[in-house]
Amino acid sequence: MAHLSNDTDALVLRVRRLVGQLQAVERALVEGQDCSKTLHLTAAVRGALNGLIDELIEAHIKAHVAAPDLSPDERAEGADALIAAIRRYAK
Repeated sequence: MAHLSNDTDALVLRVRRLVGQLQAVERALVEGQDCSKTLHLTAAVRGALNGLIDELIEAHIKAHVAAPDLSPDERAEGADALIAAIRRYAK
């Protein structure tokens, strides 16, 4: 996905925040913190990951499905790649 190179810094920052959130979940588990706090932390990770996935999907659609200069074959290939990714994500 070469088109992501424009937004790499922002995406990497999102991933680093996710890593920090996952580390907080790990600490909560290791320290035996209250389960409601751990659930809250885990829900935040899920929300952050969903936000990252949303951005990646949007970038893919704009670059590989909706871009006006794409050929029909390129659009079909972009759509197929997106469908495959969504199917894996939805499992």
